[in-house]
Amino acid sequence: MAYFPMFVELEKRPCLVAGGGRVAYRKVKVLQDFGARVYVAAPVICAEIYASEPVACIEREFAPADAEGMALVVAATDDAAENHRIAGICAEKGIPVNAVDQMQDCSFIFPSYIRQKDVVAAFSSAGNSPVITQYLKRQAAELLTEQIGDLAEYLGSIRQQVKELVPAEGQRKRVYEQLLQIGLETGRIPNEGELHQFINSTNCE
Repeated sequence: MAYFPMFVELEKRPCLVAGGGRVAYRKVKVLQDFGARVYVAAPVICAEIYASEPVACIEREFAPADAEGMALVVAATDDAAENHRIAGICAEKGIPVNAVDQMQDCSFIFPSYIRQKDVVAAFSSAGNSPVITQYLKRQAAELLTEQIGDLAEYLGSIRQQVKELVPAEGQRKRVYEQLLQIGLETGRIPNEGELHQFINSTNCE
């Protein structure tokens, strides 16, 4: 079954990882990469998690109340039965949950992804083949460079200005395409003169 690709904002939102080992640590790092406020509940928590500040560590077994108010929960203990229990509690509360390596207990999965600033490419095989998702990630990495992240940030910063100066949507798209092209060809952010050159030439068409 294919999973619907939905990008969710986690910036400063509370997320819980139940489990304190290496697998839990990897999930903590992914959530932190997207700005989540991460909580970890486990009787034993590895040093790597403690070093991943800021993380709120709860040194005990997961309790149902720990899930309250969480944007999502990750069940990453080394006990499949415990992960199943946690997933069931979250399902009853309507909280999105991922149980590591237990697809039947997941309401969402972690894709293989590449991120350059606000540009994110994600790949999923619905858990069927990590080899394929890693292959796609390697292929996409050749296109999704740091430069793409910089250009996306730049294009976002001028959107209001372009909207005010170029009334037609089709013409605005042409301006953005020209700016992207020159950015990719030169390896730099277009300057103000180039921006107004493209805007003026497009408005004259």
